[in-house]
Amino acid sequence: MLDADIVVVGAGAAGLSLAHRLPARPSPGAVSSVVLVDPPPGPLRPPRRTWCFWETGPGRFDRAATASWEWLRVRGRDGKAVRRHLAPTRYKMIRSDDFEALVERDLKDRPGLRRVEATVGAVTELPDAGVRVAATDAAGAAVDLRARWVFDSRPPQRLPAARTRLLQHFRGWFVRTERPVFDPEAVDLMDFRTAQPARGLSFGYVLPTGRHTALVEYTEFGPAPLTTEAYDRALEDYTRRVLRTGAMEVLSTEQGVIPMTDAVFDRRAGGCDRIFQIGVAGGATRASTGYTFAAVQRQSEAVARAVRAGRRPVPPPPHPARARLMDAVLLRALDTGRVDGPDLFFRLFDRVPADRLLRFLDGRSRLYEDLVVGLRVPVLPMLRTAAELPWLRRRHLPPR
Repeated sequence: MLDADIVVVGAGAAGLSLAHRLPARPSPGAVSSVVLVDPPPGPLRPPRRTWCFWETGPGRFDRAATASWEWLRVRGRDGKAVRRHLAPTRYKMIRSDDFEALVERDLKDRPGLRRVEATVGAVTELPDAGVRVAATDAAGAAVDLRARWVFDSRPPQRLPAARTRLLQHFRGWFVRTERPVFDPEAVDLMDFRTAQPARGLSFGYVLPTGRHTALVEYTEFGPAPLTTEAYDRALEDYTRRVLRTGAMEVLSTEQGVIPMTDAVFDRRAGGCDRIFQIGVAGGATRASTGYTFAAVQRQSEAVARAVRAGRRPVPPPPHPARARLMDAVLLRALDTGRVDGPDLFFRLFDRVPADRLLRFLDGRSRLYEDLVVGLRVPVLPMLRTAAELPWLRRRHLPPR
């Protein structure tokens, strides 16, 4: 049995971010202050991915950033473009391999921190105010851990009950073109010149890293993912017809599915007092946008402050209650087809100042700012949707 103050389960964005911030000073009687448990190489490890977020000033993970931009652009279905200057904020891009390498360099040889490769099974609260973590290593041998606090970042096996659930599903190509076709100063955040699906919406997303190189993604908000072949057809159409890239090479790919749901995520696993869920399982994904990384950082920093102060380290809600309510209204309005998704998002970027809109999307806006933003969307359909939400029953939706 390995004793520790804290066990962090999972070494993805949430687990590594928390371990990076936690103090690692052993307490009396503990072999190690922090134990970070990562599954052995295989299907339980998350695939490579790219995270993006906006941040003002220097950031903790800037050394891992692939690129950053101070201009955003949104294009309507007719090609009309809205270009917004973000300074002093920047939109930052981090690839998971670079993030992991940075954190692992910083954690290497840190006193009081131990890395364990094992597959975690049951996590059980004990009568003596401790937690037992049962795991097995790659050879099948049992690994038993005991901690005061456990932070579990594993994705939920089943989403909580919800009134609405859409999926943000996407596939991206890292490309190199023969001609200089990309604008390295600006991100195309949403380009609605893609073929729109019968239900939901679609858009192109372009993260340029140079005149000849970019990550180009095709994204849908909708009921079900596509096949890889269907994504590739959509990307081929977008890059050739819309972006007019000409000859190009696909260097690598990434693909993913992000639930967009108004479910309430319980940060205390099963109501336990010493087992906490963090990351996606703890509700860090913003329901209306799919952004997760920035909320993970806020949650991790709050937990680390509580640990340093000797307080009970309960992860705070990643997003304010008012933001979650607005997300629920938007998701329901999109899912029912009461609002035109491409038109709604284009209008927001066209009619709301960039600094105010970013605060709104980040859940940091004030009530009067929310009201101002609300006036820039189709008011009657949104009011109708808000009025019906209290009468809708939350239910467990079937997997998609």
